Amino acid sequence: MVHGLDGLLEAIPMPSLLIGADDRILAANTAATKLFGRAPAGRLLTTVVRQPTVLHAVDDCRSSLEAHGARYLANDGQQDVTYAVTCSFVSVHEGQGVLTCFEDVTHMEQVGQMRRDFVANVSHELRTPLTALLGFIETLRGPAREDAVARERFLGIMENEAERMNRLVRDLLSLSQVEAEERMRPVNPVDIVELAEGAMRTLGHLAESAGVRMVHDVPQEPITLPAEPDQLRQVISNLVENAIKYGGKGGTVTLSINTPARDPALRAEAVRICVRDTGPGIDPLHIPRLTERFYRVDSHRSREMGGTGLGLAIVKHIMNRHRGRLLIESTPGEGSVFCIVLPTSRNS
Repeated sequence: MVHGLDGLLEAIPMPSLLIGADDRILAANTAATKLFGRAPAGRLLTTVVRQPTVLHAVDDCRSSLEAHGARYLANDGQQDVTYAVTCSFVSVHEGQGVLTCFEDVTHMEQVGQMRRDFVANVSHELRTPLTALLGFIETLRGPAREDAVARERFLGIMENEAERMNRLVRDLLSLSQVEAEERMRPVNPVDIVELAEGAMRTLGHLAESAGVRMVHDVPQEPITLPAEPDQLRQVISNLVENAIKYGGKGGTVTLSINTPARDPALRAEAVRICVRDTGPGIDPLHIPRLTERFYRVDSHRSREMGGTGLGLAIVKHIMNRHRGRLLIESTPGEGSVFCIVLPTSRNS
């Protein structure tokens, strides 16, 4: 009969245990064996599951004859895993028992944590300029009410802080829109050479004021590929602007576009657009995290330069929509190279 119960539990697509009245495990499926190690059937529950919350849930289910739940925490060797445990009272030939199922909810926990982290980061980013604005308003209404010089200086700082919040809100809206459209593959043909050169021209005044030389290394003939022009322009502008800001005064920013060639990772013909700077470079430790929301190599410097910490996250999502990829290479003291690789065919 135990074999029959094992077979019945095999139909449940998650680790499951059937626990008898004496706390001995009557049956277990293969998924439960993988979760707990050696075969649990025939063993006492306390020798298999040692977490009090689960043991209490089983006892409460048995005494109340009602379903109870708990959380079971484990580790699969690579990450912590969270299971939602459901204990249900059942009747079997061997008598009454508790069917205990373990549902892997790790992905839900991770999504929830990401959401909490995101809200905390946004709150932190908004709190700083808001605190500054409130402080200056209080000062202007009090000690600096009649001080024209101080008033003018404070109003300038308040304008900068308000613009900082405006940039943050704008990037948040942009990120939300990009994420919503990420599964919609662009189909309209776009001349990437013309678009990239247009983005460079737009940022010419920023480069001039920063003392940075701009270099174009692009083909003379057009290169057409399926893309969303506004989003792609945003990507190139973001990479070039970052290179200008963080490359340092007196540096050089080079935009290059390679002619279409087969890309091994995409397994298709693709165009590579690279933005290279001659700045201080980035420690390799930071590179894998650069596309995380609000991640900054130098938080203070980034905020001073108007960065929101969302630019490369937006770039990553736009590249996902275009079925392309973002590559980052950097050597401390020798500058950085940010490349986007875009397939030339919408069937890639």
